[in-house]
Amino acid sequence: MNLWILAALAVWIGGWALNIWLARRPGRIARIAPPLVFGLSLLLFWEFIVRGLQVSPVLLPSPSAILARIASSGPILREDVTQTFFKGALGGYAIGCGAAFLTGIVVDRFDFLRRGLLPIGNFASALPIVGMAPIMVMWFGFDWESKAAVVVLMVFFPMLVNTVLGLEAAGAMERDLMRTYAASHAQVLWALRLPAAAPFLFNGLKICATLALIGAIVAEFFGSPTRGMGFRISTEVGRLALDMVWAEIAVAALVGSAFYGLVALLEHWATFWHPSQRR
Repeated sequence: MNLWILAALAVWIGGWALNIWLARRPGRIARIAPPLVFGLSLLLFWEFIVRGLQVSPVLLPSPSAILARIASSGPILREDVTQTFFKGALGGYAIGCGAAFLTGIVVDRFDFLRRGLLPIGNFASALPIVGMAPIMVMWFGFDWESKAAVVVLMVFFPMLVNTVLGLEAAGAMERDLMRTYAASHAQVLWALRLPAAAPFLFNGLKICATLALIGAIVAEFFGSPTRGMGFRISTEVGRLALDMVWAEIAVAALVGSAFYGLVALLEHWATFWHPSQRR
């Protein structure tokens, strides 16, 4: 057993022991530090194992090689993120979630729509994205519009279901109280039901935040201009440039995590009154 393997085992055991110690500590640092320690331990373990076993870069590049590739390919990665996330994923996310929210309000108003549309939503959610993506490319072309269409298809029904469930969250007693005040349907919706539905709405937004980028990347495998994260991954795999593939994956993970964190931050700001947000 060479020194790299021993170093990998030492890092893993040391990170494990440090997290056990941190779990017993009070305070904010003890809540933030464990995922950072685990992530750093995992990267170091990966680096040392690759070096110790002399794994071919074609099979699995080391984190240092991936980081070097990110540093040397900054302009390409920025262009790919702009094409995939800011155009395809974010555009489809806004259109799909907005349309699902408005549709949910209409569905909640008319019971026959709830009974007829939601089962169709369950059916549509089971459609394979790899089957729908080529169709969207044929309909909307090779640019970001087809990727946004795939994202709309992926996020619409999860957001719709959360909207409808959230609008039913207000209690019967509160609704009766609003009726005694002679409140209209719009007043009840604005003053009672939408605030009660806020945790469900943000839950749908967080679920769709993870789906949006995945959908845009997968759609780019089936037709894209000469840029985009999915296009770059499929191209570089054919050229056996696995360090670039992993660089795109790492950047996609960072962008997706940042987007999810932004939605979670907005949720904390907008639903500070909800028990789930209280400490």
